[in-house]
Amino acid sequence: QGAMAEKILVTGGAGYIGSHCVLELLQAGYVPVVIDNFHNAIRGAGSPIPGRDCPTPAIPHCLHPPGSEELPESLRRVQEIAQQPVLFQELDITDEAALQELFEKHRFSAVMHFAGLKAVGESVQKPLEYYRVNLTGTIRLLETMKAHGVRNIVFSSSATVYGDPKYLPLDENHPVGGCTNPYGKSKFFIEEMIRDLCKAERDWNAVLLRYFNPIGAHESGMIGEDPQGIPNNLMPYVAQVAVGRREFLSVFGNDYKTDDGTGVRDYIHVMDLAKGHIAALKKLKENCGFKIYNLGTGTGYSVLQMIQAMEKASGREIKYRITARREGDVASCYADPALAERELGWKAAFGLDKMCEDLWRWQLQNPTGF
Repeated sequence: QGAMAEKILVTGGAGYIGSHCVLELLQAGYVPVVIDNFHNAIRGAGSPIPGRDCPTPAIPHCLHPPGSEELPESLRRVQEIAQQPVLFQELDITDEAALQELFEKHRFSAVMHFAGLKAVGESVQKPLEYYRVNLTGTIRLLETMKAHGVRNIVFSSSATVYGDPKYLPLDENHPVGGCTNPYGKSKFFIEEMIRDLCKAERDWNAVLLRYFNPIGAHESGMIGEDPQGIPNNLMPYVAQVAVGRREFLSVFGNDYKTDDGTGVRDYIHVMDLAKGHIAALKKLKENCGFKIYNLGTGTGYSVLQMIQAMEKASGREIKYRITARREGDVASCYADPALAERELGWKAAFGLDKMCEDLWRWQLQNPTGF
């Protein structure tokens, strides 16, 4: 890395998607600076705690690169895979003063914004918390960026902004905002905030990435998705059934208008997703203004097809029971990813077998997560 390696601020970079993107950034020659508040990350066992593990407590950071703190386990492993240090600071994006301080310390060329609450069901129970963290956090981030002249952002959005599909596959022109839960609405509101900001201030560049359903893990099996508590998403749950952590999977509804009656979704390998973020950073360099892209494969798979694929990858039977439909679930949802291919030069490379094999390797090596 030359002296000119670009610093990228990664918010929520210790989480599932964030950590895989941090690895991809390192390998692409960027310098990621990660902030995370440990809401969805595990503290690393192997990192020394200043003052306690240091031979000279008077120098609080004697065993750390300057400005680093106790690393999340996910990032400790990212360092191991990449053989490069990760700059990390424990920080909550709703903390304005801490954000200001961070931006005074580093010169960022762009921000990748992952930080936010993301459980659909929980958002219905705790709407205010979701709006407080997701909206206020993003407003403070954007204000701080503005104050320090950082005007490039890649935002982690979601296919939930499309609501109930009016047509399939979903392209970027599909109407948005008919969201069925506060989580989806918070993503939609943030999209609108960034859209308005880019309209008002022409020197801003923003790439909004609408993810479909990220699954899988880095092929080393060292990092992956580590849901706290009961998984909200299908595949981590399926993997936990396969590994024996859970007895059976509940399949919510088998009377949808799909081939086998179960819900159909577009699953994308997390490493494909990470590569999409690198492509988005390059797009910002063109002074692209405000852009939105779907990141998906364009193929939908049903719940039962996913169970079969996971049985194949794991060589184990996955027990399931059909239960009532879940409120707010749509029958089918999959992407038209053509625009990202045309404008970002990005296309998902990994198919379902690879997604399941990598997920299974992660689950087998880390039966209880990090």
